[in-house]
Amino acid sequence: MVMKYDLGTGDDKNWIVAESSFSKNLLGKAEAIMSLGNGYMGLRSATEEPYVGEVRNLFVAGTFNKSDNLEVSELPNAADVTRMDIRIDGERLDVSSSRTVDYIRALNLKVAELTRSFVWTTSSGKDVALKFRRFVSLDNLHVIGMKMELEALTEAIELSVESGVNAQVSNSGSQHFYEGEKRIYDKKYVEMVTKTVESEIDFMFHTVHHAKVGEIELNQPFMRMDRRIINLTYKCSVTKGQKFSLEKITTVHTSRDQSFAGMILQEMRDQALSTLKACAAEGYDSLLQKHAIAWERKVWSLYKLNIESDNEFDMLAARFALYHLTVMAPAHDERMGIAAKGLSGEGYQGHSFWDTEMFILPFFIYSNPEVARSLLTYRYLGLEGARKKAESNGYEGAMYPWEAAWPSDGEMAQEWGRVDIVTGKQTKIWTGFIEQHITADVAFAVWQYYMVTADQAFMDMYGYEIIFDTARFWASRLEWNDNKQQYCINDVIGPDEYKEHVDNNAFTNYFAHFNMELAMKYYKELKESNPEVFQKLNETLKLDQAITEWHDRIDKIYLPQPSDKDLVVPQDDTYLTKEIIDLTKYKNQSHVNTIFEDYSLEQLSDIQVSKQADLMILFYWLEDKFSKEVKIANYNYYEPKTIHDSSLSLSTHSILANDLNDQPLAYQLFKQACEIDLGPEMKSSDLGMHTASIGGIWQVIVMGFAGMRMMHGELRMNPKLPAHWNKLEFMVNWKGQRLEVVITKDQLLVTAMDRKPVKLEVYGTEYRFDHMLTVCLAEGDN
Repeated sequence: MVMKYDLGTGDDKNWIVAESSFSKNLLGKAEAIMSLGNGYMGLRSATEEPYVGEVRNLFVAGTFNKSDNLEVSELPNAADVTRMDIRIDGERLDVSSSRTVDYIRALNLKVAELTRSFVWTTSSGKDVALKFRRFVSLDNLHVIGMKMELEALTEAIELSVESGVNAQVSNSGSQHFYEGEKRIYDKKYVEMVTKTVESEIDFMFHTVHHAKVGEIELNQPFMRMDRRIINLTYKCSVTKGQKFSLEKITTVHTSRDQSFAGMILQEMRDQALSTLKACAAEGYDSLLQKHAIAWERKVWSLYKLNIESDNEFDMLAARFALYHLTVMAPAHDERMGIAAKGLSGEGYQGHSFWDTEMFILPFFIYSNPEVARSLLTYRYLGLEGARKKAESNGYEGAMYPWEAAWPSDGEMAQEWGRVDIVTGKQTKIWTGFIEQHITADVAFAVWQYYMVTADQAFMDMYGYEIIFDTARFWASRLEWNDNKQQYCINDVIGPDEYKEHVDNNAFTNYFAHFNMELAMKYYKELKESNPEVFQKLNETLKLDQAITEWHDRIDKIYLPQPSDKDLVVPQDDTYLTKEIIDLTKYKNQSHVNTIFEDYSLEQLSDIQVSKQADLMILFYWLEDKFSKEVKIANYNYYEPKTIHDSSLSLSTHSILANDLNDQPLAYQLFKQACEIDLGPEMKSSDLGMHTASIGGIWQVIVMGFAGMRMMHGELRMNPKLPAHWNKLEFMVNWKGQRLEVVITKDQLLVTAMDRKPVKLEVYGTEYRFDHMLTVCLAEGDN
C-alpha cells in the first residue's frame, strides 16, 4: 500500500488524501485516516468487500454500554452497513490480487467524500471497472450515503451484489447488543432495531437500495434474514459496455437522540423510517450536494485557514486536521465529549481524556466557541461522576476521572494493561488511580474559555462551580511535609507516564496551585459582582469554609524551582537522580513504544527518559511563571530525554522550539506531528486517529508559528513563520468578535470583522484598533 498526498490538481489541489495501491495486510491505515463522520457518528472506512484483518466500525457518540459487569463502559460497535458481497461470474471480488490495476482510494477533504476506483480482471480474463463512493452527511447527521458503479469493459458478465444491515459485529469480541427486530417493508426498506444490553439504548438502522442495469431498475431482490443480519441480493446480466449502479442510503438513529426525548420506541422507529424515505426520494447526488454545502459553510469558509508554503504537504496537513477536528466533535449534544480516537476506532473504548482540554479544546475556543461551550458543559455534567470519584478516594470536591464516558459514570479507566517484558505478568494501569492532573486541566480549560470568549452566562451556570469544586479537591489532596514545611502532592503520575508513583510532579503541583489560586480570585469577584450566584454556590459547596483552607494553604504548596546550578526544574522529586542512558535508538524509532522491547515500565522508572512533554507543557500553558533562560535550560535538558512515545508530545515541543527561536527544529517536530497519521508508517493508525495530535497541529500553526497566546485575558501575537512559508491566514474569535489574520514574512494584518475595539500586543508593543491593524515585522522580530 502506498499513501499519496499529491494527487489533487486544479480546485482539488492539496485536498486529497489517497492510497495508490492496496494490501490486505495493511488495512488499518486507510480505514482510520479516511474515516468519515459528523460528530454524531463515525464510520471507519473499511472497503465494501471484506478482508481478513479488517476492522469495520460504526460508532454513535455517547451510546456507552458495558458488555458485562466486569468490563468498562465503551462505545459499542454498531451494525455494519457498508459491507457488500460482490460476485462476478460467481467469483468474489478481491482487489488484493495482481489482477487489479489503476487502483485509487481517495478522501476528498473539501466535500468529505470517499471514492475508490479500479479495474479488476476476473480469473477468466474479463475486465470490469468499478467505482465506489461514500459519505456521512454533515447536513443531516443521521445519513450515510453509498454508491457503487460497475462497467463490463471487455465481455458480458453475471453480477451478484448482496447488501444490507449486518449486526454480526462486536468490539474485539465483546457483544453489546441484543438481537433485536428485523423487517423489510415493500421488499425495499430494510429495518433493524436493536438495544444495548446494559445501558438499554435503542438503535434504529434503516436502509434502502436503488439498483439498475443500464436504465432498467431491479426491483425484485432476493431477501435474506439470518441471526443479526438482513440482506438483499441483486442479480443481473451486464453486457459489454453496459453499466450497473447501486445507490444505498442508510439512516442511523438512537433513543439517546435529543430529538427523540419522551418518545416511545414505535414513534422513534416510525420517524426514523420516514427520514429514510425522504432521503431515498432525494438520492445520493442530491444528498451529497447538501452535505458538501454544509462542509463549505460550517468548516472551510468559517475557519478560513490557508498556508502558502514551498512544501504543499503543509496545507494538506492543516486541512486534514480541520477535517478530523470536525468529524470527531459531537457538536450536536453537550452530554458528549471527544474520544481519544475520535469516532475512528476502538482504541481507548471511546473515552475522553485530558487530550480534549489541553490539545483539542483550544482550537474550538478560538475557532468555534459554541462547540467549545458544549464540550465544557459535558465536563460540568461530569461533576456528578467526579464527585463520586473524590468521595470514594477519601477526598472532597470534584476529582475528574482520567477516562470519562457518559458524564455521570465516573472513572472508566481499565485496571490491567500490557505484559511486563521482564516478569511476564500483566501490568497494572495506575492512570485511573493516580494521574490526577486532569482535574486541574479541566479547570484551566474553563478559565481559558472564559478569558477568550467573555461568556459570563457560562461561568454563572457552570464555570464557577467547576473551578470551585476542583479547588476543593486539591485542598483536600495536599499533604503536609514536615521536612519541607510545605504542602506536597505525593504518589501521582504526571503527563510523563513513564514515571509512576512520583512525589511532587512539577506539572501537577503548579496546575493544582493555579486551580486553587483561580478559585480564590473568583470567590472574591463573584461575591462582590453577583451575590445571588455566589450564595447558591456557597450553600452547595461550603465556599466560606473552603476559602479559609485555600488561604491557609496556597502559599505553602511546594512548587519545584530551577536549580541555582543549571536552572533545571526537577520534573519530580527523584527524576534528576535517575540513570542517564543513550536514547538515540528510541529518539530515531520508526514507531512508538520500541523501548518496551528492551525495558519494562518498572525499569523505565529508574531512567531519565520521558514518554512525552511534561515540564514543557507547563512552560507552554503557564509561560509567565518562568523566565526565558529557565525555559531554554530545561528545553535543552529534557528534550533529548523525551522520546515522544505519545502523539500528544510533538506539538508542545514544536511550539516551545519556535518560542525559543529554533525554527528548523520547530518545523521538523511539526512535520513529525503531521506524519503520525499522514506519514509513511502503515501501522500507526490501526486503532484509530490520534486526536490530540490533530488538535496539536492547529496549535503549532496558530499558537506556535503565528505566536498567538492569551495572557491574563489579553491577546498577543509574535509571528515566527517557518522559512519556507510565505503566508499564513487564519481566523480566531476574540471576546465575541471574529478576527481575520494574515501573516507574511514582513507584515501582520489583523481585521476586526465587527469593528469592535481590540487590544493586541505584538513583540512587546501594544496596539489598539477597531477595524484593521497592519504591523511591519522587522527582521529581528522573526
